[in-house]
Amino acid sequence: MDVLVINAGSSSLKYQLIDMKTETTIAKGQVERIGSEGSVLKHNGTGDTFVLEKPMHDHNEAIKCALEALMDKDHGVLSSMDEISAVGHRVLHGGDKFSDSVIINQHVVETIESIIDLGPLHLPANLMGIAACQKAMPNTPMVAVFDTAFHQTMPKSSFIYALPYEAYTKHKVRRYGFHGSSHRYVSARAAEFVGRPASELKIITCHLGNGSSIAAVKNGKCFDTSMGLTPLEGVPMGTRSGDIDPAIIKYLMLKEDMCIEEMDDYLNKKSGMLGLSGVSSDFRDLCAAAEKGNELAELALDVFSYHVKKYVGAYAAAMGGVDVIVFTAGVGENTQIVREKVLEGLEFLGVKIDLERNKQRGKECYISTEDSKTAAVIIPTNEELVIARDTVTLCKKII
Repeated sequence: MDVLVINAGSSSLKYQLIDMKTETTIAKGQVERIGSEGSVLKHNGTGDTFVLEKPMHDHNEAIKCALEALMDKDHGVLSSMDEISAVGHRVLHGGDKFSDSVIINQHVVETIESIIDLGPLHLPANLMGIAACQKAMPNTPMVAVFDTAFHQTMPKSSFIYALPYEAYTKHKVRRYGFHGSSHRYVSARAAEFVGRPASELKIITCHLGNGSSIAAVKNGKCFDTSMGLTPLEGVPMGTRSGDIDPAIIKYLMLKEDMCIEEMDDYLNKKSGMLGLSGVSSDFRDLCAAAEKGNELAELALDVFSYHVKKYVGAYAAAMGGVDVIVFTAGVGENTQIVREKVLEGLEFLGVKIDLERNKQRGKECYISTEDSKTAAVIIPTNEELVIARDTVTLCKKII
């Protein structure tokens, strides 16, 4: 059974074809700059990278190009679209409407449309990806897997904001959390890795990348997470501010004569590591600049690591302890200095970093010392596999 996983962004599209008998990737690729000049598809299916540069005005054209690449006689891996058994779509926001993955039908589409204001940058693109796939494969079952679903187990005291209660009852303002598929996968895999049941563990998962979030996973269920109503809350990120005093918004809008759209852009696209360092939102660039003595790049790394450390400490307190601390995603899996800075000084939680082990990149391993009571581990994430697994589970009765 081959499952196609689709991750549609506002101007991009990532896809992966997975053989679910072996849970291995057959082919994958991405389309960038949809709807603007320089549209390009990069596809890898036979060991080499196939690059296609052509105008792609919308997601329908991007999906068409991706499917053509999958069936290309030289670079493809399929002889017919009928070989695709099902399609799993990553959907950013499910609001309080979806606490689990669902088979997509018209009611599901209409429900997602009704909560677009909770994810105005991402949900329209997710819906375009769904519509494009339905047009290209009208008889193929499809599943929506929500970034927010894993976090629906949070207790009310974790997800409610201290605003007038009608903000929640009337407008659904609450903490939703994101990166749910990643937190779900790595917390379960970490339990397997350390050889203990997830139901007996207190795990803190640190999904650190251009977008970053921390989750407290208690007995296999999400107890709290750092992102909120939107992905802006939490630790500072590549271009997002993370937690700030809300009064800063009005203060800067008045000082800089900004409208609300400009302030939204300021917080989401011009802040974080990029804004603080003035160098880049890419941690590889920040590390290189810091090594050359750039003080603001070094400050950005310190600020990021410090805020991650604060969340780790807070979640250990909230859960009454921690058994495993997990690092995942691009920065978490590959940036040695960030992991070192986060774990430094956490010996009181029972974890001590092993500097030699911490040199590892992108593979499952311990980075804590043998005598640490609390384990610190790297677990590479695999959100696509989570989406594919959910797709198989829901579709197996109708395929």
